[in-house]
Amino acid sequence: MSTTALIVAAGQSTRFGGELPKQFVTVSGRPLLSWTISRFEAAHSIERIVVVVSSDYLLFAGDNVVDPFGFEKVYKIVSGGATRQESVLMGLLSMPISTKYVAIHDGARPLVHPGDIDSAVAKAHESGAAMLAAPVTDTVKRVEDEVVVATLDRRRLFLAQTPQVFEYEMIFKAHQEHPASVTDDASLVESQGVAVHVVQPAWPNIKVTTPNDLLMVEVMLEQEMYEQN
Repeated sequence: MSTTALIVAAGQSTRFGGELPKQFVTVSGRPLLSWTISRFEAAHSIERIVVVVSSDYLLFAGDNVVDPFGFEKVYKIVSGGATRQESVLMGLLSMPISTKYVAIHDGARPLVHPGDIDSAVAKAHESGAAMLAAPVTDTVKRVEDEVVVATLDRRRLFLAQTPQVFEYEMIFKAHQEHPASVTDDASLVESQGVAVHVVQPAWPNIKVTTPNDLLMVEVMLEQEMYEQN
């Protein structure tokens, strides 16, 4: 069944700092976003890719992120909105009517493994909605006014990742009916009573938020390229 990747990279990266948004910063010889796209290019389950960027970087993304690397699956680069949710909706609206499933992914997660992408897509094809999520390994405390008020059962806690994969009609309807900003797409379909199934990633899937995250990603990419040579 037709699955389109929607890579969201329209943010301004205010926490990261610097002149360029983090998704366009060069890491291991190429823009970070191009590494992210390359993972979906290599995933067998992905038929096409839609990339959402800020309108200010629309031409930049084509000239520096997509065209130099010969990506064959990139279907469109579209302008995003003022919020992540608006950007996702604009990406959904740009897709062909043949799209049956959508794999929504943060552009700042360049290490996601194609095998994990394929696993999440396969689970969504079975159940309608699936996402990558990693179990919490540290003890988690709930704190109020700098005082611990509870210790949570970490066996039931997972850290949400992307891609998050949904039937197209399901996620499109969820975005139309819930315009309020949310931190991830799964929460929208959860609010409609839909069960979102979890797939645990087999490989690291770091999200770049700070310069230190970028350094960690660079080390892992360099190691990966060394092992491939």
